[in-house]
Amino acid sequence: MEFKNDPTVIGKEGLRGRLLSSLPDENSRHQSVLIELENGQQVQVPAQMLVRQADGSYSLPLGPAELEREPVRRADPSGGQESALVIPVVEEELVVDKRRVETGRTRITKRIHEHEEVIEEPLLQEEVMIEHVPIHKAWEGPAPPPRYEGDTLVIPLLEEMLVVEKRLMLKEELHIRRVQKTVQEPQRVVLRSEDVTVERVEPSQETPAADTVRS
Repeated sequence: MEFKNDPTVIGKEGLRGRLLSSLPDENSRHQSVLIELENGQQVQVPAQMLVRQADGSYSLPLGPAELEREPVRRADPSGGQESALVIPVVEEELVVDKRRVETGRTRITKRIHEHEEVIEEPLLQEEVMIEHVPIHKAWEGPAPPPRYEGDTLVIPLLEEMLVVEKRLMLKEELHIRRVQKTVQEPQRVVLRSEDVTVERVEPSQETPAADTVRS
């Protein structure tokens, strides 16, 4: 409902109405004024409760709840005024809400355990076998260089011998070859494992119950 001619009265909690009677002078501020609400109800309130605003409206420090709780005066259709006590009618409503409630706590403890295991893994090794092969043969010319015979390295060894004339003699040869073999050597290594302790702590308990989970 819009009030165009009469001053507007704005209360709390969305209360709106219009001022039907003029405000008394400063010496009669204890008198009541008549206000018509948006729902058509007419009530009288003390004039001193109305505060004029800059836009020409009046503010009322009451809301619908206060008007229901406080004695107000209604307009009498015969022209008079009667005092009426408004009795509020209340109704209970169910409000459902959720909140967090602590029902218990869980404590997780992780431990590390160490143990030894024997690992047998084949390892490759190489050994060098040196064999002395006697030659005892006179050698003419420059010294022979080392050579390979298959996978054997042959290194000639020379020495001088005193004869009627001096000459080189091939004394012996070193035949070197590689030999591979597979050996089993146990090795000790340290492996670690973990287990987890799960404790449920009740709000009223001081000593938690522990559950241990190994991994």
